[in-house]
Amino acid sequence: MSEQGTETARRGLSPAALLVAGAFFMEFLDGTVIATALPDMAASFQVNAVDLNIGISAYLLTLAVLIPASGWIADRFGARQVFTLALAIFTLASVLCGLAPNLETFVAMRVLQGAGGALMVPVGRLAVLRTTPKEHLITAIATLTWPALIAPIIGPPLGGFITSYADWRWIFFINLPFGIIAMLLAWRVIPNVREETRRPFDLPGFLATALAMVCFVYAMEMPGAPGFSLPVFCILLAVSVAAFLFALRHFRRAAAPMIRLDALRIPTFGVTMYGGSLFRCSISAVPFLLPLLFQVGFGMDAFHSGLLVLAVFVGNLVIKPATTPLIRRLGFKRLLVGNGILNVIALAACAWLTPGTPVWMVFLVLALGGVFRSVQFTGISTLAFADVPAAQMSYANTLFSTATQLAIGLGITLGTLGIRLGEVLSGWLALGDIPGISFRIAFLFIAAISLVGLIDTLRLSQTAGQSVSRRPGV
Repeated sequence: MSEQGTETARRGLSPAALLVAGAFFMEFLDGTVIATALPDMAASFQVNAVDLNIGISAYLLTLAVLIPASGWIADRFGARQVFTLALAIFTLASVLCGLAPNLETFVAMRVLQGAGGALMVPVGRLAVLRTTPKEHLITAIATLTWPALIAPIIGPPLGGFITSYADWRWIFFINLPFGIIAMLLAWRVIPNVREETRRPFDLPGFLATALAMVCFVYAMEMPGAPGFSLPVFCILLAVSVAAFLFALRHFRRAAAPMIRLDALRIPTFGVTMYGGSLFRCSISAVPFLLPLLFQVGFGMDAFHSGLLVLAVFVGNLVIKPATTPLIRRLGFKRLLVGNGILNVIALAACAWLTPGTPVWMVFLVLALGGVFRSVQFTGISTLAFADVPAAQMSYANTLFSTATQLAIGLGITLGTLGIRLGEVLSGWLALGDIPGISFRIAFLFIAAISLVGLIDTLRLSQTAGQSVSRRPGV
């Protein structure tokens, strides 16, 4: 490696971390970019736009099912081979999605694309975690987390732009050159980390978690959908809970479980799994709620709505260079508690926006919200692995990736529930004449969820995550 590349790696910005972040961005972007293209896609496939929700659901379901197996696959075959293969699968499936002649083929290719994404994200993160010194973990994790914050914000406007000025199929075709370049780079820069001892594949654990994830995600997609059936919804939730409880019992007793729960005993990891998951749910609802508030609630067109939503991206981008110094100066507990309160206030502030609010004020509220959510997301993601021993990193990463994926999917569902709650409350309180009232109440709802998650952070000690928050050499 060159002297410049070595110095970059020392700062936590290794070529591997940068490449994995780019792959994450491509994967997260494809999860949201088709939202604004659904009407045009429906016209191509000669179906109703609502029928294309299955394309999003199939993608999320595949991710949820396969992510728990990603740790074993990486340990068995090596991170470099698996990450490169995941890129190849994702890129090929993207092209096939663009070529799909009908809805059935499109859904099948989205499943294949989800299989590539399920391996790409956790395996790439694992390769970086295992090769980054603890003192540089903050910078490395900050690099890996920005795609999850930025892609959901710019995905819908980008999809709308491509659909308006080209064709929706180019949403998928543009992945081809980037995927090929990423594969060539992956073979050169991704470390081929793997476990020296081979553990058997945990088939009962995999089947139990797959059943729990499929039933849970599918049940969460049902409310508000055409033909909603309450008995089916309840049965799916019951099966999901039963399979989940069986999986937990199995993981505690099996000799070689797919997911070890030992890391939950580590205080820093446990807090980021419990309260941190509620935070991730709340911020995942923001890119879903903001366009609805502006377009449906305030009557804006898609272009101006998209420009305002990009203020969140500006906030994310501006604060990134300051995140690591903030963590080192304040420590994890003081930062997460103080910044977490500011994040809750920023979410609640969206409920007070009106069609008459000056544009500069709307931009300021959204940009500050982007700042607070970016700092909190990076802090939680870094703290999760601060005290995890190297021997447990693969299992902890798999558990973290699974919880993160479910939280992202659940965030949209919670946003929908918040809107419905807003509709009910506005009817009871006779507030129906207030523009966008149901969406504004939804922001208060997710702010409350974020506040509940913040309570868990109070359990942290003042020295939590000190191994990574200290300056190198201190």
